[in-house]
Amino acid sequence: MNAVAKVSQNTLYIFLSGDLDEYGAGLVRGQVDAAIEAHLACDRVVFDFSGVQFMDSTGIGFLIGRYKRLRRAGTPLYVQSPTPAADRILSIGGLYSIIPKI
Repeated sequence: MNAVAKVSQNTLYIFLSGDLDEYGAGLVRGQVDAAIEAHLACDRVVFDFSGVQFMDSTGIGFLIGRYKRLRRAGTPLYVQSPTPAADRILSIGGLYSIIPKI
């Protein structure tokens, strides 16, 4: 799992690639949290899932944790470009009801 953070037009984009499972989430959790903390002044955060090959329930927990942190800061979170595998897990898990897909 790899995460790359970029800021554009006051939006923090976090590009994820690889497997978002227990091992992968553990690899990038600190890096993603540090990027969010460093850019709390951004208007929104967008997680790009176009490079996520596999995702399980750990990925849902990972995303919910970031959602809760951002919600406390008043910063909306969005998901963009999920692969079919990630989209299926996000849909089944009901994540799109709290984290919109753009």
